[in-house]
Parts: sequence; C-alpha cells; structure tokens
Amino acid sequence: MKLETKTTKSISKKGGMPSYPTMDDYIHAQPLEAQKILQSLRAIIKEAVPEVVENINYKVPSFRLVADIKPIHQLMCVGYAKHVSFYPFEKTIDHFAHELKGYEIGKGTVKFSFDKDLPKELIKQMVIYRKQELIESSTL
Repeated sequence: MKLETKTTKSISKKGGMPSYPTMDDYIHAQPLEAQKILQSLRAIIKEAVPEVVENINYKVPSFRLVADIKPIHQLMCVGYAKHVSFYPFEKTIDHFAHELKGYEIGKGTVKFSFDKDLPKELIKQMVIYRKQELIESSTL
C-alpha cells in the first residue's frame, strides 16, 4: 500500500475535525510520520486480536475488540502533527503504567512520538488486556 506524503495543518488552524468514511482515508490524510505509526498500530492490534472490527468513531480510527459490546470506547488512535495518541483507556493505562515509563501518558492514553520505535509486544499485551477488561465488564 502506498502512503501519501501529504502533510496537514493542525486541526485548530483548519476549523473542525474533518470526517473520513474509512480508516484508510483517515490514515492517508495524516502527516507521513503519523501514517507510518497508525499503520503499525493497526497491524499490531490485528495481530493481537485477529477478529477486530475497524471503524471510524468520533471521527477517528476505532477498533471493536468485542463484537457483542457497543463499539464506543473500545480502542482508538489519533494522528497528530508530532505524535500519535493510542487510547486503550484508563484501566489499561493504569495497569501498564510501569511498562509505559518513558512515554507521555494521560488519562486513558499514551503518546507515541515519531522518534521512537513502537513497543510492539507491550501494545499487544495492552490490547489483549483491554479486550479482557471489556468482556469482564460486559458480564457485570
């Protein structure tokens, strides 16, 4: 798959966040560095949970890890000018906080800058943990 080399201005300079019909459209609209990370995250997520369903939710790439649960807030990622944010949500970030030392983390998110390799095995563990968390919360 060919990646576009187009760069985009920040959302705040453009107005509102544009809508994209597919994940591919979203990824191709991002800066080249963000495209690479988004494609890598996508591949890692699919490797961890092969049955994952991709969709656009809140105008960003989202991954439905568990089919029987609403797609909202399962797993998301967003491209920015200088990093990509990965959203496995708060409990997952808290669970892996020690392993995420060296990365900027926030409430439910971790930022992956363009100058570091992605921690592939850690991301896979986080995705699997998030899936299990969703399954357990759906049985309550």
